[in-house]
Amino acid sequence: MKRTLVLLFAALAVVFPQTLPAADLQTIPENSVYRFDAVLSDQSGNDFHLGERRGRPLLVAMFYTSCRYVCPLIIDSVKGVEHALSETERGRLGILLVSLDPARDDTAALKSVFDKRKLDATRWTLARTSESNVRTLAALLGVRYRALADGEFNHTSALVLLDSEGRRITSSDALGATPDAKFLAAVRNALEIPAK
Repeated sequence: MKRTLVLLFAALAVVFPQTLPAADLQTIPENSVYRFDAVLSDQSGNDFHLGERRGRPLLVAMFYTSCRYVCPLIIDSVKGVEHALSETERGRLGILLVSLDPARDDTAALKSVFDKRKLDATRWTLARTSESNVRTLAALLGVRYRALADGEFNHTSALVLLDSEGRRITSSDALGATPDAKFLAAVRNALEIPAK
């Protein structure tokens, strides 16, 4: 898996060599998801660059709003991680859920789920991006998906933890309100403030 990701990052450097200003590219690690500086749009219709999430650990998952089974469980799983953290730890964690279905998941659809699930805007972002960006981001995160004839998506349910520089730390496929103990420990470890 790591070898595949390294090759994918190398390919991105060739395909998207100027997605970030040169000064920023020099400071972003070679194996950072943030080298793919995709533009996304959040549940309020605000555009942002993926690289703007740099600076604090980020929990990322992919979902779609019309999903009735797995995607609500993905949100419950992220909430489970969030609730297991202290208030201080929660304040240091960013959460990003990116739609697999940009054709149907417009701003209103994202906002509806955001409001219905009572998500905290200081931590949570539901986002959409172009179909080609979805494909690339899914590959970078190790998320597999395919569109089905009925308009649904078959997809993996991975929660992916990135460090503050956008490097993949670990992931979990465990779903439910009680988080996977190893994954939760990795999240807590990523949130620790290094001693000076």
